[in-house]
Amino acid sequence: MFIHRRCFLKIGAQAALCSVFPATVIASIGRLSAPKRKLLLFNTHTDENLDVCFYAKGRYQPEALKKINYILRDHRTEEIKPIHKGLLNLLHSISNTLDRPTRFHIISGYRSPETNAELRKKSKYVVKNSLHIQGEAADIRIPGYDTKWLRKVCMKLKAGGVGYYRKSDFVHVDVGPVRHWQI
Repeated sequence: MFIHRRCFLKIGAQAALCSVFPATVIASIGRLSAPKRKLLLFNTHTDENLDVCFYAKGRYQPEALKKINYILRDHRTEEIKPIHKGLLNLLHSISNTLDRPTRFHIISGYRSPETNAELRKKSKYVVKNSLHIQGEAADIRIPGYDTKWLRKVCMKLKAGGVGYYRKSDFVHVDVGPVRHWQI
């Protein structure tokens, strides 16, 4: 097996540091070997696609997070808010439970307080303090998968709220308390 000089030097440096700072070096090795987390997103209102690796080498990727924040923006006001990293990890976990790469169709991500108030006037199912306003919720569907089945997958993760909106054909997921409902 052939090892590149740079790789050989990196391993040697880590071995030397390990004798001086073992906990720090071991943590950095674990971070470097941490699996990447990717998302494939499609905004159903803007027709935008995003394929992005948001977590690599043990760190969230700032440029990827900006792109995610943009595609999950409030499409009515164009307002952008940071999306909670826990929600990204939840979407990644949902994707990992499926047998193929998963493109999430995003019906709603972040919602401005103004948009949320307008939606509340039209539907009794929109709550005043929606986690969408905090960037902690998304309404999703996955082409090729039944939303009723998707709801069950999300509920098994026990990672937050799961709402099933049968008539509108989407599943709400959030990183709030574990709970579920069906409308």
